[in-house]
Amino acid sequence: MMSANFDDLSAAVRYALETTRATIACPFHDEVIIRVGDDAAESHAYERAKRIQKSDGTPFEADALREEIGHQLASAADGRCPKCDRTGPDG
Repeated sequence: MMSANFDDLSAAVRYALETTRATIACPFHDEVIIRVGDDAAESHAYERAKRIQKSDGTPFEADALREEIGHQLASAADGRCPKCDRTGPDG
């Protein structure tokens, strides 16, 4: 069982996605989350998130986890930081 406790579903999912390398923050724009596109890492993130317990010792609902992972992956930039692309030598 993981020792990390999160009462916020969004924070727990973000932790699971980042620690499995399913998503990364842009090294130049830390507010930009990038979806790596690794299906195995995304599956691993879901499995990791299922093991995270809230401070009262209860797990998050599986459907809520799936929904939040889907939301975070959908809102992440696909593969590259759009801010870096705009400021590149060609832009």
